[in-house]
Amino acid sequence: GNYNNQRYSKLAQINKDNVADLKMAWTFSTGVLRGHEGNSLVIDGTMYVHTAFPNIVFALDLNNDGAIKWKYEPKQDYDEVVPVMCCDTVNRGLAYGDGKIFLNQADTTLVALDMNSGKEVWSHKRDDPKRAAVSTAAAHVFDDKIIVGISGAEFGVRGYVKAYSLDGKQLYTAYNTGPDDEMMVDPNKTLSMLKPVGKDSSLKSWKGDQWKIGGATTWGWYSYDPDVNQFYYSTGNPSTWNPAQRPGDNKWAMSIFGRDLDTGMAKWVYQMTPFDEWDYDGINENVLVDQKLNGKMRKTLVHFDKNGFGYTMDRVSGELLVAEKFDPSVNWASHVDMKTGRPAVVDKYSTAKNGVDVNTTGICPSAQGVKDMQPSAFSPRTGLHYVPTNHVCMDYEPFEVEYTSGQPYVGATLNMYPAPGGTHLGNFIAWDAR
Repeated sequence: GNYNNQRYSKLAQINKDNVADLKMAWTFSTGVLRGHEGNSLVIDGTMYVHTAFPNIVFALDLNNDGAIKWKYEPKQDYDEVVPVMCCDTVNRGLAYGDGKIFLNQADTTLVALDMNSGKEVWSHKRDDPKRAAVSTAAAHVFDDKIIVGISGAEFGVRGYVKAYSLDGKQLYTAYNTGPDDEMMVDPNKTLSMLKPVGKDSSLKSWKGDQWKIGGATTWGWYSYDPDVNQFYYSTGNPSTWNPAQRPGDNKWAMSIFGRDLDTGMAKWVYQMTPFDEWDYDGINENVLVDQKLNGKMRKTLVHFDKNGFGYTMDRVSGELLVAEKFDPSVNWASHVDMKTGRPAVVDKYSTAKNGVDVNTTGICPSAQGVKDMQPSAFSPRTGLHYVPTNHVCMDYEPFEVEYTSGQPYVGATLNMYPAPGGTHLGNFIAWDAR
């Protein structure tokens, strides 16, 4: 419905009085028997449906029982792409703009299709699956630009976002780790916790050249505020999963970025889990909500992280306003220091001590996170966020692993089980982000 990831529908035709009368009108099989993780698009009586690999696109006529208007099936190398896709061969959705449907293929090709005929208008392949750089996220169209990311942190791929114009011109690529210029970070103007990040903020937080294979990929979701022309996204886990092999804060993995849409420059960045020791991907969606905090209207960003903390931030300045646990089982950190923004890690649940990896039990949450890719929703009627959550803990066993391009670069094995005090694996919560 809009750019803010609220996932709220104003439609009222179906309600509690008539929902029992709903009956199936028609069904459609995509013919692909793997995970389907994205929404369809509905535009002017046509439904555009995508599949997992090989990323087929169908245009279905909603005025004719879903009859196929056109079908687009890309040619992708199965043996090159599928073995390096994590986790499952999913694709998280299509995008629309300028009369075109945009498909972000698994092999990192961005394709523009004519929405009426399904004919290819342009395409560009931005990366190489031979080094395990693949794509599972949806492309996002904001104003006159298309934003795409990259997957592959479990293979040592370095994360970035890339912008295109609607006619296929490459505009910029902003990395999440490494030198300031490659990250499109201004040491004096890009803020973290309201202070300039300073020169080489990422390089100083990695040992040697580990940042080059350091993950922080962008396989998730993006949101956009046209009023301030900033888009927002989160970055995934650092690589490898064995933290002893990558000492330091590993900036800017596990972080939220606010970037200027036109230039790509980072306005602010906040790291939720420095030196991630548990695979707490920071990738989850950022929900944009204008709401009152302490009597003052704020343009906020709300993020439910895998690490079990719910964050509320000022999305213009990057100021941290709220950071609280949204599941009582969370034990890896006691709280977040609101002055520094850093979590207070509980030593007992650390998986690396004095530079050595440690087998650790009873960590909550598991690497699945208290919330993973299942989306939350915000209701402007109640002012509350509605979140399906996981209630799972783990034992974590890191081991040493060497990097080889295109090969798995994980370095840990996990055992997951229900959180203490019950057998249920999930909750459904209503959350007040104020």
